[in-house]
Amino acid sequence: MIPDSLICALRSARHVVVFTGAGVSAESGIPTFRDALSGLWERFDPSELATPEAFRRDPALVWGWYEWRRMQVLKARPNPAHVAIAELAHHVPRLTLITQNVDDLHERAGSQGVIHLHGNLHRPRCFACAREPAEPLPVAEEPEGGRRLEPPRCSHCGGQLRPGVVWFGESLPVDALNAAFQAAGECDLLLSVGTSGVVYPAAEVPHRARDAGATVVHVNPQGEPTAGNREYLIALPAGEALPELLRAASGA
Repeated sequence: MIPDSLICALRSARHVVVFTGAGVSAESGIPTFRDALSGLWERFDPSELATPEAFRRDPALVWGWYEWRRMQVLKARPNPAHVAIAELAHHVPRLTLITQNVDDLHERAGSQGVIHLHGNLHRPRCFACAREPAEPLPVAEEPEGGRRLEPPRCSHCGGQLRPGVVWFGESLPVDALNAAFQAAGECDLLLSVGTSGVVYPAAEVPHRARDAGATVVHVNPQGEPTAGNREYLIALPAGEALPELLRAASGA
């Protein structure tokens, strides 16, 4: 049940920010970093593969793992939360979508102008010159357990392509982070969906909205009860909560 006060806040909001995390993608079957790895990768901690040092040490291992992850994403489909967020943009004057996820499920559901704080699996770049390839990478069939793969070469400098994601020890893209902070500081209402709120600096986004006077809604089955009068917890999976919020916003 959505409180009447939250329904009023949603219907009167002029600028809504939706901030999504791994829980939204997990509902489409995409493994999170907390999930155990399998096949070739089962003896690795994901954090050991997600660093520049790991890529320098064994580029084929790291590229192979990320290509395996990309294939999992390509097999997945947007879930009701992705679809509801895209539809919500048609029922509020302005909506900004910020995600910590590196997949393209929001875009495939119809959302536009998505701010990707942690990069995108489908946009690799050169490890040497940082340029992106002119053409999308082909879709390769990956065995279930994954495999080592030599990274493609950059057409500009001949360097190896690296996954287009933010690795441990790297800074978030400045333009994306600034855009996220600006939107959070300007919005009337922020929906924080499927995120633990512990990975900084991305986790600062809801705090900026709250500090600026916005209503903040946490959608998380494992979320902690909130104390503020403009802060709410909806302890449901995103795929259940977001369609309910959409119906509330549209008056259906």
